[in-house]
Amino acid sequence: MAAEVETLQNWIAGEWTAPRGTDAAEVTNPASGGVVAEASTSSNADVADAVGAAHDAFASWRATPAVERGRLLFRLHHLVEEQFEDLSRTITIENGKTLEEARGELIRTLENIEVAAGIPTLQMGDFSADIAAGIDETSIREPMGVFVQIGPFNFPSMVPFWFAPYALATGNTYVIKPSPQTPISQARMMDLIAQAGFPAGVINLVHGGAETAEALIADPRVQGVSFVGTTPVARRIYELAAQHGKRVQAQGGAKNHLVILPDANLDAAIPNLMGSTFGCAGQRCLAGSVVVAANDVYSEFSDRLKGAAQALRLGDGLDPDVGMGPVISQDSRERILATIDDAASAGARLVADGRGMTAEGLPNGYWVGPTVVDEVTPDMRISQEEVFGPVVSLQRVGTLQEAMDMIDASPFGNAASIYTSSGPAAREFVSGVNIGNVGVNVGVAAPMAFFPFAGRKASFFGDLHGQAGDAVRFFTDPKVVVSRWPKSSDGRDPWD
Repeated sequence: MAAEVETLQNWIAGEWTAPRGTDAAEVTNPASGGVVAEASTSSNADVADAVGAAHDAFASWRATPAVERGRLLFRLHHLVEEQFEDLSRTITIENGKTLEEARGELIRTLENIEVAAGIPTLQMGDFSADIAAGIDETSIREPMGVFVQIGPFNFPSMVPFWFAPYALATGNTYVIKPSPQTPISQARMMDLIAQAGFPAGVINLVHGGAETAEALIADPRVQGVSFVGTTPVARRIYELAAQHGKRVQAQGGAKNHLVILPDANLDAAIPNLMGSTFGCAGQRCLAGSVVVAANDVYSEFSDRLKGAAQALRLGDGLDPDVGMGPVISQDSRERILATIDDAASAGARLVADGRGMTAEGLPNGYWVGPTVVDEVTPDMRISQEEVFGPVVSLQRVGTLQEAMDMIDASPFGNAASIYTSSGPAAREFVSGVNIGNVGVNVGVAAPMAFFPFAGRKASFFGDLHGQAGDAVRFFTDPKVVVSRWPKSSDGRDPWD
């Protein structure tokens, strides 16, 4: 008997409403290929309704005391904790990552809610007394109105919450457009938003693809947009938002390097590095994509990485014994396999070949096995372009400076890590690489919620990043007040 297919709706002004677009997108379970949900694309009228609801709710929401907004976030936090396992399973079903990885994603979601709930202190302004005789000056941060978020498929719960809690906490209203490949998690979150008691229209959800995103950006009532995805789309959104006079923070793609020095502790580095390269099937912007190993350690490292990669078991992420799930779609699978084929044709050697691998009992899943590509040269396409799959390239270097030069030659600047026992080498690396998120003996340099999620070069378009203080500044605008209170003309105090 076929599983029931859920029909997803938009969440607008505190009510579920059916999208009025003519196209529909199917949501598949990447492990089975089976359809688990479908959602019609939102029409321009749906977008206008969602933005209108947020716009109408703004005046009363911004007037709500910050402590009360924070309490609503605490209620949401409690509800997410209560539904933790069900929400984690939802992430695994729509995305394919393992249940352990989904739980980790949801923990990061909770952490951002926790940090944003501290908005009474995060949004504090500045004050200086007597900047001149009898004159004081104050700077306060004010909310701006409606903001939108365009989400990726790879972290359907966490990434929207790099932004949404801070937008709400600072007194703005919000519209989320999740990825059409993984929209279920945010639909579940809207149910919890309602249970937490957020007023109608404060946060809204619309389904759709690129046309829906562009309609949201173009709406004159929208003040800014947050995005995470590929570099070409991030650049397009950055340009489009600028044309319409919006604030924008657009996180793009990555080509993250992991540097292995001869003094690295390989017993600790290999398991850590495996999570970086093959965690979430390599589908994350912090995934290690290129391992740059020093000549003295290269052969041993390559052999050990091959063994660890071949030991990973593919399968449904709900199975606790599975080490890696599928990629998101058949299109992604074909693109990743074509990249591996191209590398082999260009002369690279496949130390571990994930082509043709499947999971037992799941022939229709979108499977690519862990792949390690050796003898990669800088001119190869696999060395230059983001793969966004479970594929890691190996390259040799003679010195740390050579490794740093290789990293800086990349157009991307999202993350890089070094594995070493040398403090001076680590300090040189940290200060020398032009990278936003840097790891030292840490393969996934993911900032905690109270730090900004950084990124440079073609990995980020904008000025202020997601999370923490950067997010608070992005969602507010400073107002400076200069005050003088002179006494009456006869010199008397008016209160006497």
